[in-house]
Amino acid sequence: MSPIPDPVSPMPASSSQPEVETLRQRVRTLERERTHLLTVIEILQEVAGSLQFSDVVQAVSRRLGEAFGLDRSSVFLVERGGEVVRLVATYEDPSIRNYVVDVERYPELKRAIQSGRTVFIPDVASDPALRQVRGNLATRRVKSITVVPITWRGRPIGAIFLRTFRDGPSFSDEDVRFCEVVASLTAKALRNAHRFERLRAARGEDPALRALDRERVALLGFLRRLLTAAADREGPWGEEALGKADAEELDRLVGVAMTVIAQEANAR
Repeated sequence: MSPIPDPVSPMPASSSQPEVETLRQRVRTLERERTHLLTVIEILQEVAGSLQFSDVVQAVSRRLGEAFGLDRSSVFLVERGGEVVRLVATYEDPSIRNYVVDVERYPELKRAIQSGRTVFIPDVASDPALRQVRGNLATRRVKSITVVPITWRGRPIGAIFLRTFRDGPSFSDEDVRFCEVVASLTAKALRNAHRFERLRAARGEDPALRALDRERVALLGFLRRLLTAAADREGPWGEEALGKADAEELDRLVGVAMTVIAQEANAR
């Protein structure tokens, strides 16, 4: 009698390997998409809570640098019709806030700003445009460079500059498209911050003036509390001891002082 074949026979190794690799690739893709989604949420949370230029660009550079483990994650802004480019935020040194750069030292940055298109260099060692700076890039073990322009109404107003380590993960096409989404969000956030600054300037809401107002209010509050405490401790003010002429002179001096204060306030 011939043996009954096992109904659960193992699959040949040659057919299981492609399926396992496909599953691994799918898992890596899902993890990358999860990272992208979380980064977008974190950026939106930060920029939605502030209307300051510095907060917006710092949030973008920091979140991208942390998400991808980058050698460099920076935000540049353009002014004066593209003649001046400023480094306004960078992941590796948050203290840099407003540094004018020579775009000739960054040919990839210049190309992205002038063309308004993303520049993706997967291998800096083989790109002819980086020939002059290849030594510095090799010293820093740079693998790839991605420069995504920040545009508003079709015009570049800045760029997001990203560099990966040679021994780190590669930048994929999906990563580049994700950074383009972040650049679009950054443009909208910067535009809102610009509108807020213009509105505040139109209303005369200068931060320095608001600080002076708070100082003035604090000083007056202190003096009022000090005099009240002194009166409670010493008893009645005793102004009846002053003659009529003295009382009238004090009233006159108070009136002059209040007039001067009002004039100074209007002059500001």
